Amino acid sequence: MTLIRYNRPGSDVVGKRFSDIMDEFFNDALSTRQSTFAPSIDISETDKQYIIDVEVPGMDKKDIDLNVDNNTLTISGERKFEKEEDGKQFHRVESHYGSFSRSFTLPDNANVETINATYNNGILNISVDKSEKSMKKQIKIK
Repeated sequence: MTLIRYNRPGSDVVGKRFSDIMDEFFNDALSTRQSTFAPSIDISETDKQYIIDVEVPGMDKKDIDLNVDNNTLTISGERKFEKEEDGKQFHRVESHYGSFSRSFTLPDNANVETINATYNNGILNISVDKSEKSMKKQIKIK
C-alpha cells in the first residue's frame, strides 16, 4: 500500500516542507520520551453556572478522575497507546497518549456541592453552579 501525503489547503510548498521537517524532527524526538499530554479545555460561564469542556477523544470515562479539594478542581486520567496489533505498522502517530492532570481553582462563588460531569463523544462536560447568594440580580429602582 502506498501512503499519500496530506497537503494542507492554502499552504505554500516551501513553507509546508520546512514546517513538516521541523514537526517531524521535534515530534519524533519528543515522542519517545514524553508520557504525558494536556487535553484542550474550554472554560465558559453563564449567569448561573461555570462550564468546563475537556477534549479527551478515545478515552473511556472510567479512565478519567475528577476531584475537588480545597476549591481546586483536578481532572486527571491516562490514555494508553496499544501498539501490539498483528500485521499493523504505524507510519505516523499524531494522537497524544499518556497521563494528564489539569487543576483549576474555582471562584469563591462556585458551589462545589453541585458539580455535575457527563461524557459524550470524547468531550467531558463539567458544570458547576454558582451560589445563589452571590449571583447577579437586577434591582428595580423605586
